[in-house]
Amino acid sequence: MELGLELVPAERKAIISRLMQFYLYDFTRYLELDVDREGAFPAYPGLEAYWNSGHNKFAYLITCNERPAGFALVDRLLRSKEGEFYMTEFFVMQKYRRFGVGTWAAHRLFDMFQGDWKVSQIRANTPARTFWHKVISEYTGGVFEEKHNSQQGNPSQYFSTLHAGKSGRVNK
Repeated sequence: MELGLELVPAERKAIISRLMQFYLYDFTRYLELDVDREGAFPAYPGLEAYWNSGHNKFAYLITCNERPAGFALVDRLLRSKEGEFYMTEFFVMQKYRRFGVGTWAAHRLFDMFQGDWKVSQIRANTPARTFWHKVISEYTGGVFEEKHNSQQGNPSQYFSTLHAGKSGRVNK
């Protein structure tokens, strides 16, 4: 299995928009989301900013054997007490789950963006919470802190990649 992670240029941004439809479908288990009369979910708010807001937002395509397998949206946080980087959205298509694709992509991103991170989940999304606990724990040797949003109760994990991880990971 050949895995890849590529920064998506503006001329290919439609691929993220299309994959976002699958991501939003997955979220119908946890949030009240509906398709419109044409059968599409609404556009993800702020997605355009990943190509026109400067150098603080990064949209990555995750590939498996050169085919789209998912995406990651990473924000560089400026002057934030929450950390330097935020995993805004992260998605791996069901076909590629449980084969290490998500773990590989997350670890690659942590290697690429060294610093303090925040990763959040919706409280009811138990599979995501389990995934992130495992991925972050493996990467940091178990050194992370979890806090819950006081209003919604959503968990977030906080950790540093500065002294963790294995740079130069190779494809599986």
